[in-house]
Amino acid sequence: MASAGAGPKTPPMRILFVTATRIGDAVLSTGLLSYLIERHPSAPITIAAGPLAAQIFACAPQLERLLVVAKRKFALHWAGLYAAVALQRWDMVVDLRGSALAYFLLARERHSIAKGEGEHRVRQLAKIFALDPPPSPRLWLGAQHERRAAELVPPGAPVLALAPAANWRGKEWRAERFSELARRLTASDGVLPSARVLVLAAAHERGQAAPVLEAVPPARRIDLVGKVDLLTAGAALKRCALFVGNDSGLMHLAAAAGIPTLGLFGPTSTARYAPWGPLGAVATTTQKPAAMFGPGFDHRTTDTLMDTLSIDAAEEAAHDLWERVVGAAA
Repeated sequence: MASAGAGPKTPPMRILFVTATRIGDAVLSTGLLSYLIERHPSAPITIAAGPLAAQIFACAPQLERLLVVAKRKFALHWAGLYAAVALQRWDMVVDLRGSALAYFLLARERHSIAKGEGEHRVRQLAKIFALDPPPSPRLWLGAQHERRAAELVPPGAPVLALAPAANWRGKEWRAERFSELARRLTASDGVLPSARVLVLAAAHERGQAAPVLEAVPPARRIDLVGKVDLLTAGAALKRCALFVGNDSGLMHLAAAAGIPTLGLFGPTSTARYAPWGPLGAVATTTQKPAAMFGPGFDHRTTDTLMDTLSIDAAEEAAHDLWERVVGAAA
């Protein structure tokens, strides 16, 4: 029974968080979402994300609704999202897509992506709330993901994780170079002698991953290509000693999982998309991105643009990262 004079119960604050279509950008936005969760610990949160990226948020605390926004012609996906959220009065709308959606909704606060040319995406997102230092990306995993990862990556020899694919061919280092790098890193004089090798990619990327898998002795091979969802992949990565991969969503997933992460870069910006955090490092092509995009360039038909990144340079970067991590731990 309510006490005399008690006023009406205040409804909980409601937050709409509109984030990315791409997996990598979605992972990088988790730090900002974590800040909002910590700042408003009782607020139900609705998250809108692309079909692949939405998986990242399935276990986020305070999640009330997860809306999947699949791109449609003539930007009709925005109309669908508006229809899904327009009847709610929002206390806060955070739009990381830079759309006009927030201005058509009933909202007490509206926050949109800040301009940030040349700075890291995590710093750009942090500017929305003037956060310094920026909140780091993180993963929210369920017990089922941890259990499945323990089955796939049981205790034993250390694990080198490789992600040899990317969302377009120009960013993909050649598979035979990944194979040779794995051989060197797991050799008796490598940073991870006799380590197991875990290979991650989507099912449709098996063609790029297959030569890497075939180069690893079966007893040391962990093939997760097309076999796990993103959160199980994240849980598996947490069980690895070192990650090496192209600039991709899996690279950012590895960094968020808190393991040493070496990103291989060529046509994309390290300043904006290097793996975030003290355990991140990059190896880059000697050819600069500006020189890669000549007249008539089409990312859909280009071959790899990563050939000026040598195996020696990637190996040296992996060694430097490993020595830095081991030195910090000591």
